[in-house]
Amino acid sequence: MLTLRMKLRLRRALKDAGDTVAGALAIGVLNLLRLSNPDTMANFGGWLARTLGPMFKENRIARENLTLAFPEKSAAEIESILRGVWDHLGRAGAEFAQLDRLWDYDADHPEKPSRVEFRAVDTERFNQLANDGKPALIFAAHLANWELPAVCAATHHLDSAVLYRRPNITAIDRWLRDTRTASMGTLIATGLDAPIKISDALKRGAHVGMLVDQYFVRGVEVTFFGRRTMANPLLARLAQHFDCPIHGTRIVRLPGNRFRAELTEEIQPARDAQGKIDIAATTQIITNVVEGWIRENPEQWLWLHRRWRPEDARKAAAP
Repeated sequence: MLTLRMKLRLRRALKDAGDTVAGALAIGVLNLLRLSNPDTMANFGGWLARTLGPMFKENRIARENLTLAFPEKSAAEIESILRGVWDHLGRAGAEFAQLDRLWDYDADHPEKPSRVEFRAVDTERFNQLANDGKPALIFAAHLANWELPAVCAATHHLDSAVLYRRPNITAIDRWLRDTRTASMGTLIATGLDAPIKISDALKRGAHVGMLVDQYFVRGVEVTFFGRRTMANPLLARLAQHFDCPIHGTRIVRLPGNRFRAELTEEIQPARDAQGKIDIAATTQIITNVVEGWIRENPEQWLWLHRRWRPEDARKAAAP
């Protein structure tokens, strides 16, 4: 008869074996995707996600989120946005294996045809950011292809570090690091040592990027689409400690598998009476920028996770 310890060991061994197989299959698929045409795979990925996405529970979550965020929109309008959400997610997934090939913008010859475009104001802001000799904090959101800003920074030789969530499967994480470090700069996995690594990067003058639009249980309260929720205050805390510039960046997906890269002007943080950066108020300012982006292109945001929780509504209603 198996003891509890033996059962746990067997379960762990089976999980490790399953992860190894899953990792090998995933890496095989990613390598195959790199052999294909990026446009063809993006179109296929969009079609596949539009077809299969409505079968998953996340479709219901996204519909609920959209209804909460846009109470003025009709059911037909919500469904249209929802189809677009799946389309963009499918395209982003198909593009994951070919990020280094998607960024073909030549800064020395901006007149050359490219799948990426810049507005003149964004080019000016980027050049100023790259040449001011200061570290900076760059925030982004899960819009369009949210991996591309990091590729942009590395391609244009901007000293950068990116905070990312490590995949559960070790083999995929190793593949990610091996294939992304050259095209995305320094990768910092979330974890207990992440703040130390981020601090080291800022001390050397790097530009640190992170996604800021997900629900964070231990975060600070903010208002998002008129509703209370929790947001990660890490970027505001870092700004308070290092007092360095804050910018937002986003990728807008355009027709024909093209993109526009945008960079905000410097975001001025909120300060208290003593001039110290206010963590909660600054996090709200950042959240407002993200909300504005989403309102412009709601179908390009990842609505599939629960951004509002019942407990937050109860807190807001409490006397």
